[in-house]
Amino acid sequence: MQLTHEHEQLRATVRRWIDEQVNPHVDQWERDEIFPAHQLFRQMGELGLLGLTKPEENGGAALDFSYAAVLAEALGEIRCGGVPMAIGVQTDMCTPALARHGSRELRDEFLAPAIRGEMVGCLGVSEVGSGSDVASIRTTARKDGDDYVINGGKMWTTSGTQADFCCLLANTSDGSAHRNKSLIIVPMKTPGISVARKIRKMGMHSSDTAQLHFDDVRVPQRHRIGEEGMGFMYQMEQFQHERLWGSLNACGMARRAIRETIEYTRERKAFGRSILDNQWVHYKLAELQTEVEALHALNWAGVERVVRGEDATRLATMAKLKAGRVVREVADGCLQFWGGMGYTDEAPISRLFRDMRLVSIGAGADEVMLQILSKFMGTFPKND
Repeated sequence: MQLTHEHEQLRATVRRWIDEQVNPHVDQWERDEIFPAHQLFRQMGELGLLGLTKPEENGGAALDFSYAAVLAEALGEIRCGGVPMAIGVQTDMCTPALARHGSRELRDEFLAPAIRGEMVGCLGVSEVGSGSDVASIRTTARKDGDDYVINGGKMWTTSGTQADFCCLLANTSDGSAHRNKSLIIVPMKTPGISVARKIRKMGMHSSDTAQLHFDDVRVPQRHRIGEEGMGFMYQMEQFQHERLWGSLNACGMARRAIRETIEYTRERKAFGRSILDNQWVHYKLAELQTEVEALHALNWAGVERVVRGEDATRLATMAKLKAGRVVREVADGCLQFWGGMGYTDEAPISRLFRDMRLVSIGAGADEVMLQILSKFMGTFPKND
């Protein structure tokens, strides 16, 4: 896909913002295990970065998905994975269904302030025992008058301790697992919502991850996104964006890892010459760069399908699978060339090594991606 001057202007704006407002503070946010989402998102809102693909009537730019893709890649310049992940949740994980299927009233109340950066959103899908298997969630939303009364819990909720609203998937009937779910916007200050715990993780330290409980949480039925019973389908649409976005961001981070490793090994000396001068090192980095460029091509093939309005599920799934494996190979291979320094907490490559391990797990594990692809290929066993 041919990128325009406007695409490159967007990339330059994002990188300048990262250099000035984000990277100088990343180390502290990693130590604090949280970053100031409201502060950063307001900055992004003022720059017009949170609503690139969203409707103009809600303050968005109404651009095509290629601009979101440029943003995702450029955020790879942030020197941690937690901050860009939270940004991706805001732009391409908890708001696409709201923008596409939400009522005008619901979009005015939640989407518009999310685009301005005045509200932080989170996504409530995964549960204890129901991670990649979305159909098996147990959280319920039963009707009571004009309201839903929600009971259950959500797990692995990015920005869960500081979010203003949750795009929640819940069972709203007793029908088929794929037809009994609805997406509901739930304000996080509603009585009955509690943060059970903030989860400490192997990586992504600057992103707060919460386990949430919902005990007789009452919200108006008008907070439902679109039709009742269509939540599973809407969430699958959101996953298409989420998986592509995550793969694009991972590709940007992998490129940064290789670039920084080249810089480090060029300066680091052993046995009288730079580490980079060893054939194994520069050959291996060339192999890794080739893998990253192959991932980039796969990503943008998916982006082109989305821009054309076509279903990109197959390519997004492939990209997600490939991204998880490429970034693991890049992080591990590059860390080796940093030697003992690469094993220290202060080295940027060690943080990337920890953070990027999530790519093969979050938004659907590798094994789930393989199952989806097997179904596309017609090789997945059919039930008798």
